[in-house]
Amino acid sequence: MTGNSTSGNGEQGTGTQTSLPHPSPLPAAFPATGSTRLRIALVAGEASGDGLGAGLIKALRARYPDAEFAGIGGDAMRNAGCETWFDASELALMGLTEILRHLPRLLKLRREFRQRVLDWKPDVFIGIDAPDFNLGVEQWLKQRGVRTVHYVSPSVWAWREKRAEKIGASADMVLCLFPMEPPIYARHGIDARFVGHPMADEIPLQTDRDGARQTLGIPAQARVLAVLPGSRLGEVSRLGPPFFAAAWQLCEQMRDLHIVVPAANAKCKALIVEQMRTAALPSARVHLLDGHAREAMTAADVVMLASGTATLETMLVKRPMVVGYRVAELTYRIVSTLGLIKVSRYALPNVLANKDLAPELMQHDCTADKLAAAVRDWFEHPERVAALQADYLKLHQQLRQDASARAADAVAELLAGRGNRESQGAGK
Repeated sequence: MTGNSTSGNGEQGTGTQTSLPHPSPLPAAFPATGSTRLRIALVAGEASGDGLGAGLIKALRARYPDAEFAGIGGDAMRNAGCETWFDASELALMGLTEILRHLPRLLKLRREFRQRVLDWKPDVFIGIDAPDFNLGVEQWLKQRGVRTVHYVSPSVWAWREKRAEKIGASADMVLCLFPMEPPIYARHGIDARFVGHPMADEIPLQTDRDGARQTLGIPAQARVLAVLPGSRLGEVSRLGPPFFAAAWQLCEQMRDLHIVVPAANAKCKALIVEQMRTAALPSARVHLLDGHAREAMTAADVVMLASGTATLETMLVKRPMVVGYRVAELTYRIVSTLGLIKVSRYALPNVLANKDLAPELMQHDCTADKLAAAVRDWFEHPERVAALQADYLKLHQQLRQDASARAADAVAELLAGRGNRESQGAGK
């Protein structure tokens, strides 16, 4: 279950998550092992958190070679050596109505999971993003003597800053991906550290467009638009129709335009195929991919995409973008009526730069005509694309901090004052 966060809010994933069956019923308590090996429990709620978790595990493993890692994660965390008791896909929900529909199952999962963590007696619990799930687990464990870290701050800069106090009640430390976040926590007396963004470490300062096109089989001289309507079915169902209708308009106007579409997973791909057929896109100029979102962005001249972490990735590969988003109408009405959103900018590059680097077309403005016009404007004004590069480079360098290592250093600092693991669990 995910909230409005700066990591996983609508990220276009580059692969699929593998669902695992529910584990067998948990025993009432796990026997004490007598092990003195460091134990670190983690939870990641979706693909972006899974990647962050894997990087953090590797950095912690370098400091603590014999440490044990367990919790909730996906393929990346499993490959990094984490034993996953549940799969991250079980928490990957978005929007109020979807969360409400799955609430009973999620509450049961959380009760079982937090008890299993407590019985395992970890030295520290690290909740990665997924605040609606993780903060409750963190608070429950903290009250029972477990040190807790929340990795990836919820978007307190965007809405409900007072949430920082609740986060502080749940986590001994908050690890922030963006520099504007720690000062907000400081106002509430909470220990928060800017560690940078791992994606900024992974992506080179200059990317190879020609190489990406060769890899994907796209003509080197073509004009290319990457279309990323989201990584979840709900996003794709809402954004696919206007995105692909806009792409059709642009194909009619630019006869050398190629469209590259990375599908996050098999279910999204099946829906995208149906949506593209409805939009009557010219199949000879469409490249539908299984994952490979970053390669698609790199190969593109312009990117049209859902608001979320994918906008940060597009900025880091230095491509101009048009950002669109729609949520369920009920969710939109509730948020609008209650005035929960306090910002005028939503896309992360715009927020980080504190100015409009990318057009944002949200909810009722997210129409095929407006999307097509905004994309066409980038193609028609290459001088504006060139002017973007200095801003993109400055932001990239600001976020490029060796984030996994800095996050591991902060966790190590917290662990340096840890108590006896055997004393935990007295408050079950």
